[in-house]
Amino acid sequence: MRERHWVPAFAGTTFGLGTAKAPARSIGDRTFVRPPVGGAGASAMVAYNSEDPIACGSAPQAGASVNPMIPNDFIQTLLARVDIVDIVDRYVPLKKAGANYVACCPFHSEKTPSFTVSQTKQFYHCFGCGAHGTAIGFLMEHAGKPFPDAVEELARDAGLEVPRIERPGDAERREQAQDLSGLLLTAAKFYRAQLKDSPRAIEYLKERGLTGAVAAHFGIGYAPDAWQGLADAFPRYDDAALETAGLVITGDAGKRYDRFRDRVMFPIHDSRGQVIGFGGRVLGSGEPKYLNSPETPLFSKGKELYGLYLARNAIRDAGRVVVVEGYMDVVALAQHGVEYAVATLGTATTPVHAQKLFRLADTVVFCFDGDAAGRKAAWRALENTLPVVADGKNAAFLFLPDGEDPDDFIRKRGKAAFESAIERATPLSEFLLAELTREHPPTSAEGGAALVAAARPLLAQMTAPVLSALLRRRLGELTGLPETELRGLLTARDPRVDRSPTEADALRPAAPSGARRAFGTARRAPSLARELIQSLLMQPELARSLELPPIDLQSADGAALAALAGFCATAKGPLTAAGALQHFAATEHEPVLASALASAEDHGMTPEVAAENLRAGIDRYWLQARRAGAPLGTSAPDVSPEETRRIAQLEAVRRGAPIAGPETNGS
Repeated sequence: MRERHWVPAFAGTTFGLGTAKAPARSIGDRTFVRPPVGGAGASAMVAYNSEDPIACGSAPQAGASVNPMIPNDFIQTLLARVDIVDIVDRYVPLKKAGANYVACCPFHSEKTPSFTVSQTKQFYHCFGCGAHGTAIGFLMEHAGKPFPDAVEELARDAGLEVPRIERPGDAERREQAQDLSGLLLTAAKFYRAQLKDSPRAIEYLKERGLTGAVAAHFGIGYAPDAWQGLADAFPRYDDAALETAGLVITGDAGKRYDRFRDRVMFPIHDSRGQVIGFGGRVLGSGEPKYLNSPETPLFSKGKELYGLYLARNAIRDAGRVVVVEGYMDVVALAQHGVEYAVATLGTATTPVHAQKLFRLADTVVFCFDGDAAGRKAAWRALENTLPVVADGKNAAFLFLPDGEDPDDFIRKRGKAAFESAIERATPLSEFLLAELTREHPPTSAEGGAALVAAARPLLAQMTAPVLSALLRRRLGELTGLPETELRGLLTARDPRVDRSPTEADALRPAAPSGARRAFGTARRAPSLARELIQSLLMQPELARSLELPPIDLQSADGAALAALAGFCATAKGPLTAAGALQHFAATEHEPVLASALASAEDHGMTPEVAAENLRAGIDRYWLQARRAGAPLGTSAPDVSPEETRRIAQLEAVRRGAPIAGPETNGS
């Protein structure tokens, strides 16, 4: 075989968000937190301290980054310096429409533009599928760039240099990661060299129909049948790093030996092409059939997919990706021209897997054996895909004849037959309902009730408004329930959805405007917390001068408002709506904030109106709290009778109620 050149690459960077608990006090059965006022020492309530870098935490977990982190205040400055219209227009031609720019959404198929880019708010939103984000988010979601790459590209455009912050121990952990990467690279080269000297392994690959070119493309090697074969590659076989990298094992008696022995070796790459682990396929009928690297500082099987790095271009070209269960399936499919396949690494498909794949393709096809085990694995994949599938994205399930895997199928029938089978794969919606009705046939009232109960937690996970609405309609047809009645039954599990408006009506999160249109339901007044979020996103600087009231943290809107207010009060540098949204990206608060900002955009809210709404909303809160008899503390402002009437009128306007006239003396 011809030797390929192995080029080491830098490790990718993973970003998370830390959480700091705030002092709280209780009113009845609810817990409240008072956001800090001002900048100095005001991080007690905030879950996201602007002093801290974007990623928080102590030691890296399996697969975590050890690169220096990007300070949050730089992200805020960067988003204030770039123009999202220019960024999006590079990929999607935009047309001016009033104050905004529009296009057909790049994240789902449509004929009428519903994708809006706001130059004033530096924010994009699709009212069809709900896709949203900042310039950074667009580069990540549409261009498939990792977070640090997206930041670097925008910084180059703005003429800025990305600063880095290291936490204590980061340099040591990064040095360890580089050491592990070097060890894994050396092991990969050793295994490949060993393949040349193993006629038995070469014969096995030939029997599976693989050519030398395909084996070289995937970097396939061979682990010799020896207890300490890697001692020939590593002079210091007792180096503890070999065990950390998952290459050797220390037995009970302290004797060390190779983890992989007498196996065909498949290197696993990360998104940068760096070797982070291995999968070994046994020669013959031994067990386990596949053996994977353990969890290490570089490798986490729940986050990585075999073959994804090599298949990226083919996936984008085909517009779809096939997910199989074995390394040999990926290699065999590539041998026959299906180069857009990847494999899970000895685990069920995770939401992280699904999210990665949907960033690259509109269609993800899960391919399984047609037996009971295959259908069980498919169901787990469906459960983990539901939270991340969006309108315009398609998940489907292909079940092969019993006893056949993709390798067998394509070798017997060829590429055309396999791709024809892909075209006939069962859509996620059909598979979901078919499995539910098989378990709970709606042939009786009891069966229908069981079917609705089984569907409820699955539909609750979905974030695709159109797809979930269509599934509810189909469920209504199967059970004979009207869709309006069924919707109430599906949401009945959460008593907060139907609670009567009170001073804490933030417990009732408002649906995104796109979702309301898709479902065809009537608009209703947003919660007070949602209104405050809208106004604060439009005028984040006001959080530094206005005292917000105690906030109910038991609702999604209330928790998001508390986090947003705390961030705005303590953040350094320029404050923008885009910067705030980016700060909470991939957190539980992001959907609430994005929906509120999109709704403000939909209503054409100006910064001036937002400032007035924020002040009026705070006044309304205090009035409602007084009426409810809640303890207000010493910070509650005094409100005159005239001010009380004015606030009541504002509240009536907000809810669409008749406005009471001025009081009279009974004449």
